[in-house]
Amino acid sequence: MQRTKIISHYYWFFNRFRELTNTEVLLRFRHYVRKQADRKQAGRTPSVSLLSWPDSILTINPAGFPAISFRTEQAMFGHTLDYRYPVDWHLDISTGKRFPTEFAPNIDVGHPKAGNVYYVRQVNRQFFLQMIALRFRLTDDSRHLNRFTTLLTSWVKANPYLRGVNWTSNTEVSLRLINWFLCWNILDVSGLVQTDPAFRRFVETVWLPSIHQHCAYLYANTPQQASTGSESAVGFAGLFMAGSFWPFPDSVGWNIYAMTGIERAMQRYGFGEMGGEQADCPMPLLTDFFVLAWVTGLRTGYRLSADYLRGLRNRFDRIAQLLDTEGNHPLCRPDDAGRLLDLDDPWSFNDFCSLLTSGAILFQDPLFKRRSRGFDLRNLLLFGEEGLRGFEAVPVEEAEPKSRYFSREGHFVLRKKERENGEIYVYFDAGKPVVPRPDQHADALSFVMHIDGKPFFVDSGRYFSPAEPGWSGYFAGTRAHNTVCIDYQDQAEPAPDAGHRFPAATTVLRAQGNDYADEIIAAHNGYDRMGCAHERRLEFDRIRNRLLIGDRIDNRESTGHTVEVLFHLHPAVRFRARGRNHFVLSHPGTKRLVTLLIDPKLQVEVISGQVRPTPLGWYSEGFDQKQPASVFRAYLSLGGEDRVSLNHQISVE
Repeated sequence: MQRTKIISHYYWFFNRFRELTNTEVLLRFRHYVRKQADRKQAGRTPSVSLLSWPDSILTINPAGFPAISFRTEQAMFGHTLDYRYPVDWHLDISTGKRFPTEFAPNIDVGHPKAGNVYYVRQVNRQFFLQMIALRFRLTDDSRHLNRFTTLLTSWVKANPYLRGVNWTSNTEVSLRLINWFLCWNILDVSGLVQTDPAFRRFVETVWLPSIHQHCAYLYANTPQQASTGSESAVGFAGLFMAGSFWPFPDSVGWNIYAMTGIERAMQRYGFGEMGGEQADCPMPLLTDFFVLAWVTGLRTGYRLSADYLRGLRNRFDRIAQLLDTEGNHPLCRPDDAGRLLDLDDPWSFNDFCSLLTSGAILFQDPLFKRRSRGFDLRNLLLFGEEGLRGFEAVPVEEAEPKSRYFSREGHFVLRKKERENGEIYVYFDAGKPVVPRPDQHADALSFVMHIDGKPFFVDSGRYFSPAEPGWSGYFAGTRAHNTVCIDYQDQAEPAPDAGHRFPAATTVLRAQGNDYADEIIAAHNGYDRMGCAHERRLEFDRIRNRLLIGDRIDNRESTGHTVEVLFHLHPAVRFRARGRNHFVLSHPGTKRLVTLLIDPKLQVEVISGQVRPTPLGWYSEGFDQKQPASVFRAYLSLGGEDRVSLNHQISVE
């Protein structure tokens, strides 16, 4: 038995090696060489110094700041970290397990034996340092500066270069570097070192060497060949900001390299496919990177190109068009979004709306201003009182977004604006396939519907937990979305890592509209392997306040199939049956009712929180969070070489 396992093991490696392309072989060889070189550098502390002390790029006037209630704990996915006490930088606070401090490339971050790496990474982003730095800047109380230096010193001591889990991700290294960049500017370190000798020693012997190591890591591990990936975009943004701001002897080379990469990234994410971001789910965080890079370049003399600025404006326009009347994204939850400035904001805060405030300041656009929630603490830090004046100078116009077709990418927003906050909002996903990623969802031809800014029909979310690895497959799967599923199979062949190896290719057959209605028809090939095809038609009738959904399923094979049409409800939505396949839905956030009529050819059952035989009826608000939610499962048996047309109607009263 043992010999059979060994033979099977080597046979797998042999077959895997045969499948590698020449490019993959070269990349793996380079990775091996890099790993051997890194091993020699692990644990070393460089002797570095700045050519000069950089001026702060943030203008902070303590007298102009609003009253802030500073917290002493940071919330992390249902857990909290009290940073008044020593921090174990390798501890998973959700399980109590610790990651090893061995050579970073040897650590298996996905194995649950060491804990949940996402909690460890959230702690090590150290966003709580921003509030400590701001509290010192506003109060001049040395206790806060001492706490800041104590925490940073303990991190540097516990995380020698390339040792431990905190040196295993470009994204995390870049996030931490940008956080330090922001803290440096909030503190005005260059001014503080002139008057505080002890703080200067800390900066020169502890902080600057680690900043240099973060830059060197990003320079060595962010290849230009991967510059179309979001992780590379994040790496280039961090290196560009650091290289532009801190004048190390290496900074010019870093900056040239990073500027090339971030310009290429903007070509992808400013002018390219929304699908490359899973319909822009990381949009707030990635846009924050792009905004900070632009502002940094502008204030340090390394101005990015006019094309970059146009791409940035395109991203703001997408945000304005994708949000509903309450600032909700159809796919991205608040806990998913992420932010670079994590502050105790006394104003009502929304990641997307705060970015639109930045867009209004940068581009003087009335639509961005109207879709924002006004000026907030994040923008006060970035743009100062001059930014406030610029925001107030943007003209106030009744500019409201209408239906918007992103036909090239295959994403559609259909809407009807009514009274003050009244709105019918539909998002339809016919997104074109992109390079398969671990978070790729098999959700072709799915839809989301909000009424008056309240979610009714929802995407189930992006749940992930190493303690329950099987669940991520459900949330990424076809049955977790408002679309058609055949034989309980995903539209794309699932990969072992819960991603999808071959995402379904979609085709937009028609996209047209006028003041009274929108019509979208699209199809996908995700079930070609089963001899089946799915085409969906959406007609949004703004006169009658109704959405008509037509599904056509063709079976070209002689064997029969089970066809499911799924309608997922937000956990807050309640319903009652009015007749066969006839349901009335309500949400506590709006007085309006929604009527769902499902095609009478289908049998319908309501499922919530099912675990066996397969999960169904679950909703995730964010990382490591899930709860039961109702789903209408409508189904029928489709015979061999047969076709069925199904028609459903959703009306808003």
